Amino acid sequence: MSIVSAEDRRSPRRKRRSWTLEEKRRIVDQSLEDGASIADVARRHDLNANQLFTWRRQFGFEPVAATDVTMILPVRIAAEREVESGSGTVGQMEIVLAGGDRIIVWADVQAAALTLVLKALARS
Repeated sequence: MSIVSAEDRRSPRRKRRSWTLEEKRRIVDQSLEDGASIADVARRHDLNANQLFTWRRQFGFEPVAATDVTMILPVRIAAEREVESGSGTVGQMEIVLAGGDRIIVWADVQAAALTLVLKALARS
């Protein structure tokens, strides 16, 4: 029979890491690059995203304010027009983008195709 102490039964604890100021700064700089994801940068360095946010604040980089939210554009619904039977203009929608570009969507457009176009526009 063997005797096992309470210390032997505990799972091994993960050692607390310490980061040099230069390492923290390098990781924070990566998180500030265009298109960088805080979660991805943190994961690459086996770091909690909350810790990365703390380091960013310590270096004087506050989170982006909510003013960078996409503006909601006004929508105008035109009065319904009478359409001659047999013409192909039934069921169309015109989307006017902020820059003045227009997208005309016909009634026979596939919903999946329109969804892909709108998602691509939202990313750009």
